[in-house]
Amino acid sequence: MSRFAEVIVLARNAEKVMAPLTEPDPDREWQQCFTPVDDSVFSGSGTGSSECYAWVAQFYRLNWRGLLPHLESLPWPDPQSVQVLVRDEEDDCFGLWMLFDGKLTEVPLPHTEREPFPGDSVTGVLSRTDRKPSR
Repeated sequence: MSRFAEVIVLARNAEKVMAPLTEPDPDREWQQCFTPVDDSVFSGSGTGSSECYAWVAQFYRLNWRGLLPHLESLPWPDPQSVQVLVRDEEDDCFGLWMLFDGKLTEVPLPHTEREPFPGDSVTGVLSRTDRKPSR
């Protein structure tokens, strides 16, 4: 079964920390590379500054095990600004992880619940609890 997941990393002043994750590395447990999203995407100008606060990647086939522990081990210049958004293909919405005491911890979102599926998903499935039943 193919499992896709989108991951967005937000962090201030983390260009140097994230730079190695934008390049292939055969020694990493996962092989996808993050793409930096600079401020030109938001302004629509086509020319961005050298600062980047967002990086995105799409992972497939559960090959991103080890990503969250790897991210929490990095020397973040502003750890309180680190946010990791993860949306597995079965999730209703993105889940949010933030660094607390050096560990990436999922932040509970209102009207959601996570059901763990260790064999099929890295994080489990995040569902909206306020979804109206379909007819």
